[in-house]
Amino acid sequence: MSEQSASDKIEPELTIAVLPPIKVPLVNKLYKDHYPSGKAKKDEHIITASTKGGIVAMVRFRTIEQYRLLTGMLVIPEHRGKNIGHALLHYCHSHELTHNDFCFAYQHLESFYIQHQFKTVDVDTLPNSLKNLFQRYVNSGRSLIPMQFQVDN
Repeated sequence: MSEQSASDKIEPELTIAVLPPIKVPLVNKLYKDHYPSGKAKKDEHIITASTKGGIVAMVRFRTIEQYRLLTGMLVIPEHRGKNIGHALLHYCHSHELTHNDFCFAYQHLESFYIQHQFKTVDVDTLPNSLKNLFQRYVNSGRSLIPMQFQVDN
C-alpha cells in the first residue's frame, strides 16, 4: 500500500504515504537542511507526510531481526505544531504498527508516544539485539526511554 485512501486523511491538505526507496534522497535533503545528524537509508521503511509544497514530515523504521525500530521522526520546523507528527503515528497505528515495533524515545517525547499506544518497557525485557543497541545509544550520552507498541485488544 503506497498511498493512503481519502478516508484516511487526517487533514485535507496532508497526504501520508510509504516512500518508494528511489525517493530516499528527497528525505535526506530534508535531514541535511533540518537535522544534519539524521540520514535515511534505502533499506528503511519510511512513511512521509506531504502537502502540495512537498514532504513536510517523515517517520523511519529500521528492521532488526524480526523487530522494527522507529529510528527517526522529523517534522520540518515551519510545520511543527500542526499535529502532523500525530497524523503520521495515527496512520502508522492504522496501517503499520505491530507488537514487534519499538522506539527509543527521547525523555521529553515519552508522553507523545504514549498517546499512540507505545508503552515504556524495562530495558531488560527488550530483545537482545535491541537491548544492545539501546545500551550503545545510552552509553553515547543520549537520554532515551525504551518503548514498545501495544496492539489494541
